[in-house]
Amino acid sequence: MEELLNHVVSVGTSEGAEYVEARYHRVAESYIVMKYDKVISVGKSVSEGVGVRVLVNGSLGFASTNILSREALTKIVKRAIEKARALAAQYREPIELAHMKPREAKYSAPMKKSFDSMSLKDKIVLFKEVWSEARNVLRKSRMQAFFIEYIESSEEKLLVTSEGVKVESYVPRVSIYGNFVINAPEKGTMQRFFERGGSGGLELLEKWNIKERVVTEAKILEKVLLEGKSPPKEKVDVVIGSEVVGLIVHESCGHPSEADRILGREAAQAGESFIKKDMVGKERIGNEIVNVIDDPTIPGSYGYYLYDDEGIKARPKYLYKNGIINELLHNRWTARMFGVVSNGSARAKDYTSEPIIRMSNTYFKPGDMSFEELIEDIKLGVYIKSYMEWNIDDLRWSQRYVGLESYLIEKGEIRGYVKYPVLEITTESFYNSVDAADRSLEFHAGTCGKGEPAQGVPVWLGGPNVRLRSIVLGVAPY
Repeated sequence: MEELLNHVVSVGTSEGAEYVEARYHRVAESYIVMKYDKVISVGKSVSEGVGVRVLVNGSLGFASTNILSREALTKIVKRAIEKARALAAQYREPIELAHMKPREAKYSAPMKKSFDSMSLKDKIVLFKEVWSEARNVLRKSRMQAFFIEYIESSEEKLLVTSEGVKVESYVPRVSIYGNFVINAPEKGTMQRFFERGGSGGLELLEKWNIKERVVTEAKILEKVLLEGKSPPKEKVDVVIGSEVVGLIVHESCGHPSEADRILGREAAQAGESFIKKDMVGKERIGNEIVNVIDDPTIPGSYGYYLYDDEGIKARPKYLYKNGIINELLHNRWTARMFGVVSNGSARAKDYTSEPIIRMSNTYFKPGDMSFEELIEDIKLGVYIKSYMEWNIDDLRWSQRYVGLESYLIEKGEIRGYVKYPVLEITTESFYNSVDAADRSLEFHAGTCGKGEPAQGVPVWLGGPNVRLRSIVLGVAPY
């Protein structure tokens, strides 16, 4: 494969390309899909091919193929060059890429237990038990819907460029996505979406203990549904759990910090950004306690990588630092536009996709309090541990979250359940209302969508429990 990619680079440069990037990309998946205790589908899929990107006359061209022969790859690199030349006149400003040093690297994510260390039959039995025990734990309601999708995947890449880059990687991943709906006549419904994901092998499945987690949540959510009261109408202090915090920082910090979005590339697809070019390093968005980090190098993480798909070494990035908009997510093109070096944020979903700016593992930095200290001086408040639904506008400014597992706080103690609380807030108001965070740090998996054609990539989002002061909560009309 390396020989084939070197051939692509040689053909591209001989045809007049200023830069050539050839990426072999293989993603193999095995999956199980279940509804209730029935197996809907079991299967395998493989996506394998080469994506080629070239820079010609200040214009980028991209093409791909799943035919791995010299002849097919020669056609593809010439096609990418033709596209770039055809579009060159359309650019207001020619594309240039920020400088990078040649490098060679090879890495992989460790796998302690192979995917075949547990039989297909035993995996299906496990998920049937999840359904059975979660349904049976309910006493006064019924489980109206139940769905699980389980995926084992392995991602292999080899990147070779005309600038002397050669990066080889292998990342195995495990993920579970599912949902269940609890219904009680005259009390309404509660719908729980859950997702777990990480890099590694079946040791992750053991670590997550998905059966105990789902059964415990079903039991608690039934109590919230049956016993929960509406949130207080006056201003209260609100504590939000890591799941909600992670979603908020992903949507209101990570996405608006994508430099290509700021430059307008995503405007017609995934929206724009409230952040402008001149805000970086200057504009205050929140209190001193606000630190949001994006870090692809976390071992075992779902968004794990050590080099991006342009060959840039990955590192942690402080997107918001001490309440200031501090750093953006860059690829080599946007880095050049902003006069900085790329921080390694370019990723492609598969060989058919070009590398674009993506988040990896985005989280709110923990504080030094315990959870008990976080709530001890709250006279009246609400703890929103998880969410049922959410939305945010195209600028990533106005947002709304409906709580799921939620509790009333009175005189520094958890007193009972709160049903359907709504946190509706602007990005600035949220980060300015934060006054404390506990020392816990939990991550939650997600598949982040962006681009045209759309690309979904694995990410983590997370944080500690965070306290907001003087918030007016709404209530969802379920």
